[in-house]
Amino acid sequence: MRIATWNVNSVTARLPRVLAWLESTGTDVLCIQETKTTAEQFPSEELRELGYESAVNATGRWNGVAVVSRVGLEDVVRGLPGGPEYEGVEEPRAVSATCGPVRVWSVYVPNGREVDHPHYAYKLQWFEALRAAVAEDAAGGRPFAVLGDYNVAPTDDDVFDRSLFEGSTHVTEAERAALAALRGTGLTDVVPRPLKYDHPFTYWDYRQLGFPKNRGMRIDLVYGNAPFSKAVTDAYVDRDERKGKGASDHAPVVVDLEV
Repeated sequence: MRIATWNVNSVTARLPRVLAWLESTGTDVLCIQETKTTAEQFPSEELRELGYESAVNATGRWNGVAVVSRVGLEDVVRGLPGGPEYEGVEEPRAVSATCGPVRVWSVYVPNGREVDHPHYAYKLQWFEALRAAVAEDAAGGRPFAVLGDYNVAPTDDDVFDRSLFEGSTHVTEAERAALAALRGTGLTDVVPRPLKYDHPFTYWDYRQLGFPKNRGMRIDLVYGNAPFSKAVTDAYVDRDERKGKGASDHAPVVVDLEV
């Protein structure tokens, strides 16, 4: 079974690449972030033609997440139970579903913007709600994983130059403590480091030749519980999908399971 996560930075703009990638890789379940569309405008029909069902939580131009699966899609939950609102709005940042023998969450953690910005406090509150929401499944006997754009680099090795992030979000002690608390529910990072290259980044800014210069960050993560982690046979960042015209600024992260 092949499961992946990918911040596509607009599923409409990236649709041809998404469809081609699904076909070429044989991915069974794809967790998508930053759909940047409504649920009604999500390309469910195009995906259905490839054999995929879609569970979507999306309301408009910003944010939006989805799980697409060709191995079943049941017990769908849209939204983060107990999650905080930002400026009076519950943002579409989480969706969960059971896909065959595995239960997955697709999450798009708030960016945080700046350390002294209200969005940063919201980010930490959102992490705490996520920890509480997944604790039971994380400790359970069924393979379970939380996949997505976490907007946190777990260690200093997960950014191209830590000194350039001093005082910025994505690398603060509080954010990393929130990640540690999430792992404390029984989840582990299932993508090994190093992979086939020294810095398996998953995101590179479009500006200032970020990708050609490998000025990236590893912020797209797959956290699995013990049954999920034990079933992993391979895991990698599909760096090639960041290349070429019309690419997202994130690369897919792929995990193969024997379940």
